[in-house]
Amino acid sequence: MSLLFVGIVACILAGVPFGLFYGLYALWTPEGSPADKRRDEPTVSIVLPTYNEASIVESKLEDLLALDYPMAKVEVVVVDSSDDATPDLVESFFADRDAPSLTLIREGERRGLAAALNDAYAAAENEMVVKTDCDSRIAPDALREAAANLADPEVGAVTGRNAEVLGGSEVETDYRGMQGMVQTLESHLDSTLIFHGPFSAFENDRVVPIDPESIADDTELALKIRKGGARVVYDPAIRFKEASFSDFSKRRSQKDRRAMGLVRLLFQHRDAVFDRSLGLYGLVVLPFNWAFMVLSPWLLALGLGSLTVGFLTTFPPLGLAFLLGLGGFVALGSRDRLGSLQPAYALFDTQVSLFWASVKLLRGEGGPIWEVDEELREAYK
Repeated sequence: MSLLFVGIVACILAGVPFGLFYGLYALWTPEGSPADKRRDEPTVSIVLPTYNEASIVESKLEDLLALDYPMAKVEVVVVDSSDDATPDLVESFFADRDAPSLTLIREGERRGLAAALNDAYAAAENEMVVKTDCDSRIAPDALREAAANLADPEVGAVTGRNAEVLGGSEVETDYRGMQGMVQTLESHLDSTLIFHGPFSAFENDRVVPIDPESIADDTELALKIRKGGARVVYDPAIRFKEASFSDFSKRRSQKDRRAMGLVRLLFQHRDAVFDRSLGLYGLVVLPFNWAFMVLSPWLLALGLGSLTVGFLTTFPPLGLAFLLGLGGFVALGSRDRLGSLQPAYALFDTQVSLFWASVKLLRGEGGPIWEVDEELREAYK
């Protein structure tokens, strides 16, 4: 019975961080960005890292040209490490255009995204720097919404929400909805932690170099900007689209890699946790993320493992039923067939990724270079 008790307690404790944050959100119900948004039209540098994007890069560039913003105020900084025709297609696309202007950085070798972004950020000359990914789409008003946030002198960076999951993953759609709730609350408390690759915007004079080995480059830059004294916020009015899978096994490479980056970043910047000089960001936001991303996944693994062994040793048929139930939960959830329980599965799936991320980091895994998922690119097209 002791294992069953441990399992129940561990599972309950695993849910406490999210439960507390959800409860606070329900009581407060903050909405939108906390920034004092003002109309502004700064010059913009759009940073676009590319690697073998020949099949989609022209579509992405057309997407950028369709943005509702004066293109005379925009430069596109492409940093490329491809061994296909991507850089030639980019040059050709801009050959007969006066605006936006193009800065193309051709890398001699693929060093990883963070190192490439450091070069691109150093080359960016305009007031607002926007980083976006080639396999994502941005809403036409995204630059204007970002500029309105950064017009607030207290705000140094802003990110947005995945308004539509390309590929139709209900698992990711449900999780992004919960994540948006958390990020809205974090932003109204002080600042949010996670910044998103499809769209993140920064004041140029606040951009600092990031760790060349980073696998959470956007979030790392935002965290460093917050440590430098400016707020970094989430605005759901800034919309983008990004592809994702629902299938359990397919999600692991995409989701686990992101989780590895976030967990490692939290460890690297553990000095910021409970740092009073960072206000509620250090006293509430970072401790919550530590609890949710580092402690809860291990508690959940301990709880499920203890319950399984406990049931199997005390009453094997019940243990087998528990395993079958858990397997059914995963099988149905990964196929978007859990109905009203689908959001619970999305949260469980994220905890699984965070657990495996910690395990992989302990094994010494997690480099800055990764394999491109061509199937996700097909969803973008």
